[in-house]
Order: sequence, then C-alpha cells, then structure tokens
Amino acid sequence: MKSKNTRPVNGKCSSADIPWVLVLPFTLFLIIYLIAIFISSQYPSSPVIHATSLRSRNIKKCDIFSGEWISDKKAHYYSGETCHLMLDQANCIKNGRPDREFMNWRWKPDECELPLFDAMEFLKIVKGKSMAFVGDSVGRNQMESLLCLLASVASPEDISHRYTSLNRNTRHWFFQDYNFTLATFFSPFLVRNIETDPNGFSFKSTINLYLDEADKEWTAHIESFDFVIISAAQWFFRKLVFYENGQVVGCFNCQKQNITELPNLYGLRKVIRTALRTLNDLKGYNGVTFFRTFSPTHFENGEFNTGGRCARTKPFAKEEMRLEGYFLEAYLTQAEEFRAAEKVARKRGLQFWLLETTEAILLRPDGHPDIYGRMKDKNVSVVDCVHWCLPGPIDTWNEFLLYFLKLGNQTSSA
Repeated sequence: MKSKNTRPVNGKCSSADIPWVLVLPFTLFLIIYLIAIFISSQYPSSPVIHATSLRSRNIKKCDIFSGEWISDKKAHYYSGETCHLMLDQANCIKNGRPDREFMNWRWKPDECELPLFDAMEFLKIVKGKSMAFVGDSVGRNQMESLLCLLASVASPEDISHRYTSLNRNTRHWFFQDYNFTLATFFSPFLVRNIETDPNGFSFKSTINLYLDEADKEWTAHIESFDFVIISAAQWFFRKLVFYENGQVVGCFNCQKQNITELPNLYGLRKVIRTALRTLNDLKGYNGVTFFRTFSPTHFENGEFNTGGRCARTKPFAKEEMRLEGYFLEAYLTQAEEFRAAEKVARKRGLQFWLLETTEAILLRPDGHPDIYGRMKDKNVSVVDCVHWCLPGPIDTWNEFLLYFLKLGNQTSSA
C-alpha cells in the first residue's frame, strides 16, 4: 500500500515532502522569537541616564533646541569668584543680586540629552585653531561665557594689545597650551554704519546703515579663522537710515518726510544676507560658520528707559510663553536668510550651522541682570534685560556650540 502525498501536487512538492526533522527546529525557533517580541513589547526597558552619559563623545543627532528647563543645582560650571574674565555688567552676584536660583537650571531637549560642557573636549577639538564671535555685545556676552567655561582647565592670555588698529571692543585671547585663539569682533550691524550725531553715540541719534557693504571691522580679519559665530538683531530698534548702492532706500523710525519708512526687519534681513554672502564669497575662507538666532529681551511694564524691569526669578514653562510678534518675525527672517546662504555654502564645500537659541532663551526671563546690571567701563547701574548674567542660561549656548563641534568632527571623520 502506497503512502499518500508522495507525488508533486500540481507539479509542485507538497509540505509532506519536507522531512519533519528539518521543520521542527525552524518551528521552535519561530515560536521562541515571537514570544520574545511579545515580552519586550509588554515590558519595555527604561533608559537610565547617568551623569557620565551626558559627557558621551558619541553624539545622538536630535532636535536639541526644543525642550524645557529643569531644576539642577549643579547646573552652573563656575562663579564670579572663580572666573575673573567676565565684564562686571554680567557679574550679577557681584553687583548685588540676592537670589541664586537662576543659575540652577539645565536645558533638557524633548528627544534626547544635551551633553554637559566638557572644557577639555572643547579645547582638544579647537587645538591649533581659531574662533571668532562677530556681532553685538550679546555675542560678546556668549564669548565671555565660553572664556569662563574654558578657564576651568586652561588660562588664556589677553593679547588684544597686539591689535591696536581694531575697535576697542574687539578682543583677542590666546590659550597657549592649545595654540587656540578666541576673539570677538564688535560689529552690532555687521555692515558699514555711520553715527550721524556730531556729538558722538547716543540712544536717540540716527545711524546710517549701508546694507550691502559688510563691515571691514570684521571682514578684513575673518578669512583666517577656523570657526565663526555670527549674530545680529539687538540694535535694530534704533533710528536707522538704509542705504543700498550708495543711495538712500528708506529708513526706520527716522521721522523724515522725504524718506520712505520701512520696517526694521527690512534692514535686518539685508544685513544678514550681506554678512553670510560675504563669508561665502571670501575665497580664502574655509572655516565653519555658526549663525546664532535672535536673543529676546524680557522687559515688562515698560522699556529700559520707561521703568521696565525683568525681575522674575524662575524660567517660564513652555505653555506660559510663546514666540510671537517681532521676536517670531526676527527669528523667521534670520532662519530664512541662513537657509538660503547655507545652500550656497554647501556647493562651496563649507559648513554652515544654525544655532537656534531663540526658543530656549525666550523661556528665561530670570537670567538677565535687571537692576543689577552695569554700563560697560562705567560704574553706573542700569536696568539690563538684554544681556545675561554669568553664570547663567547663556552658558547653554556654548553647550549647543560644543554639540555641533563634535557632530561636525564625527561627520568629517566618517
């Protein structure tokens, strides 16, 4: 008597033709695999974050700019007593600020962890190189934060006296052990500008802005720098007359009947375009460019000259503050111009990075000097809701900076 299914069915072998000794192991493996998947889905592992993981050399790429501030009493890296490189206007504790909580917050991205600032790692990346901050006094504020962060492991020398031809607000520091130069070029408009008041600078005077001519204060020296952090926006509330191709094209708040009134964002867009185009066009420039976005002020109940203050002592939660109005428009203007310039840079083989600090710093009304500010080079108290206390939330900007330096290193070495 013949057994069944010994012949092909419809010209094909049936499952009965396969020896059971081969089917059984595969079946058992499949059952075990499905059980393992079921168990892992029911009991997912919880990631445990240790302090050492925040100093990891391997960067997980995520949106580090979207997140919240969380309480952390170990968040500050230095103090006014341990760092003597900051201007007095940023040394809020020295100037009498009584609270300390503004120093005890750490930025926590929604999707990952932002590594802590590692001064040794930073200096190893920039060893034998140079870095420049270009922009206004908020840019200098960030540079002083970086000085204090790095001074914990290496002592810089002020070599500004070697550059006597430059603006007195332009500074150079040298870390001899790492052959690293750190500079700040003071150029609040990034383009050529002329103060029209014959008596000199004042907050009420009008400034002529040549929107298509980059300021030689920085362009004449920037070509040799390996890293450039550029920013602008704080000075565009002044009375401004806009020039293009040597001709007046309009003004902002100039109150002159024969000149077309334009929004200040018109000028802001043009100067960003000019500055980034200049970097793209410099034939000898092969550095990495970082553009830092707008840093909001937090005046409440008035402006700096009408009784305004920024006296809060805690950050805003996400739901308490929204980017809108001029702050939003300034941010979008900067981001649009950056992305257009970045496309050109990519064709040249240059790296352009956007430091989108706006969202994080918008939530920190507590981080300004407020009434504990000082005018630069003068022992005069002012209400300052523009600059940032050191240590303080602006240190996070340099955590962002190190994040991208490491990311760039990984990209170039891949």
